[in-house]
Amino acid sequence: MNTKRISWRLWRVNNQALLADAVQQLQTSSESARADAEILLAHCLQKSRTYLFAYPEKAVDSLTEASFRKLLAERLRGVPIAYLTGQREFWTLNLKVTPDTLIPRPETELLVETALSLLPAPLAGEGLGMGGKGEASALDLGTGTGAIALAIASERPDVQVTACDFSAAALAVAQENAQVNSIHNVHFIQSDWFSALPAQRFDMIVSNPPYIEADDPHLAQGDVRFEPLTALASGQDGLDDIRHLIQTAPQWLVNGGWLLLEHGYNQGQAVTALLQAAGFTQVRCLPDLAGNDRVSRGQWLTD
Repeated sequence: MNTKRISWRLWRVNNQALLADAVQQLQTSSESARADAEILLAHCLQKSRTYLFAYPEKAVDSLTEASFRKLLAERLRGVPIAYLTGQREFWTLNLKVTPDTLIPRPETELLVETALSLLPAPLAGEGLGMGGKGEASALDLGTGTGAIALAIASERPDVQVTACDFSAAALAVAQENAQVNSIHNVHFIQSDWFSALPAQRFDMIVSNPPYIEADDPHLAQGDVRFEPLTALASGQDGLDDIRHLIQTAPQWLVNGGWLLLEHGYNQGQAVTALLQAAGFTQVRCLPDLAGNDRVSRGQWLTD
């Protein structure tokens, strides 16, 4: 009899009660407790967050509650929301996310905006890249989920985008995201930066490379604890990969091509100095919406 009463009580728990309990638990460990709880419950219900507002008294069955509480326990342990739901919105796209990939962040949309503003404009008839022949081309190095490459490709179907990553698992996620979002102008290659790319020059190279200092204490805090370290840290000053990209990119850029790099909020001066020292022109550092240095760009001119 007691078991039956417990089962009936679990079935009668509603959206509002579950959210209230979850928010209370999350408040000590998450700055976005309410949003976290809503996202996880909506995911378990396979509904939108709007549904939770419209039907706060809607009963939740015991299986759904159990699934929700399991995810809640993982979130309390610190596992990122994107890994728990397996997805993240970026630009206009809904992307699959796994622990093999970095979680796309809103700041990276500045890299996409900048790329779109600098790519050659599409011409009537056939496209014409900066190199003077054929369609415009872009290379995304360290593509992860494919967020940058797919966002650019979705806005510019006339641009041929190449996306590479050294991780086969990450590349598989990016390819799946391309298929799900019906984006067909991206070519995927497994490559450690430029090492496995076929000989080609691009109108633009973009990258959100690792840029955190290897001993940065933030690597042991928050969501980044669960993200692949190889996608985060890059040497003692965080600039090892950025140095390599800046030094090597000219071999892969057409005359007039652009190199765009995302970096840390305190690295703008260092990155622009590296670009200038390598011979790039039109060097500029762009701030994100919070006013922090976020993206540096440079143009490669051979004459």
